[in-house]
Amino acid sequence: MKGATSVHPVTMGAMTIASTLTKAQATGNDFLMFADPDGSHDPQPGEIARICDRHFGIGADGIIRVTRPQYVRDLDDARRDACRKAGAEWFMDYRNADGSIAQMCGNGARATALFIKTQGLADMPEGQPLALGTRAGVKLLTPLADDPQLGDQLFRVDMGKWTMGEADAYAVSIPDHDGQGRGTFVDMGNPHVVTVVEDAFSTLPVLDQLDLTVQPDMTPRIGEGQNVEFVRVDDIDASSDLGEASMRVHERGCGETLSCGSGLCATAVVLRAKTGIDHWVITVRGGVLRIDVTDDSVMLTGAAHLVAAVTLLQ
Repeated sequence: MKGATSVHPVTMGAMTIASTLTKAQATGNDFLMFADPDGSHDPQPGEIARICDRHFGIGADGIIRVTRPQYVRDLDDARRDACRKAGAEWFMDYRNADGSIAQMCGNGARATALFIKTQGLADMPEGQPLALGTRAGVKLLTPLADDPQLGDQLFRVDMGKWTMGEADAYAVSIPDHDGQGRGTFVDMGNPHVVTVVEDAFSTLPVLDQLDLTVQPDMTPRIGEGQNVEFVRVDDIDASSDLGEASMRVHERGCGETLSCGSGLCATAVVLRAKTGIDHWVITVRGGVLRIDVTDDSVMLTGAAHLVAAVTLLQ
């Protein structure tokens, strides 16, 4: 068409990841995965970004290399030793869609567990936990029976110890939006700031009207960046210690995603601090998950599914 500007895809060249990948999703968080048992692949940021591009690549929120801890270059000896002591044969080497390294992804961990089980890389009977190495430490993943609310192919992830900062210490706003919310920092092995909307204190738009195609502004800034969660409390049943909420998330290195496992956990931690409720069923755009919070850990339960096997053309 006259006057149109054409955009040409970049050729892959010599690939640093496997040529055959598995597409997986966990409540709408989608991943491209491959097994690398002998450490023969070393994913590079540019290649990851091209393959994760939803127009010129396959499209995904990130790439997961399932490998052994000794083949993860940025892992120090102490963390490799922790994997060995915990019996974690496999490591989730997760990269964001822009190629940057991610410390943790709860949805990715569930997808990884299903991939390991389906590929026969480990025996995973129902109810028996598997130790999985991650950059945020060793996580235990347990296959569970189907649930009418949460779906099938369920896994519970013990996300481990959490740390919460001062309540409402961050001013959170969105470019070209009126209003402001207050955010609370939570460390889930990766950084999060959780903002409650549609309450007495937030002047941000309602949850469904937030424009999360742009990166939220944060004051004070966090040097390494952070994921930002926006949550609305929908219902609380104090007699059963159960709450319901809805959440949206902007992930660093990805933008808005349909779900974020560690973000759901961070959100439940903040909601627990504000309400005293330990157990939460949270709806994200990709589905429904359950999060159970104690003083020492957070349990994340949700579904994961394998979608397709994909062969890259060089």
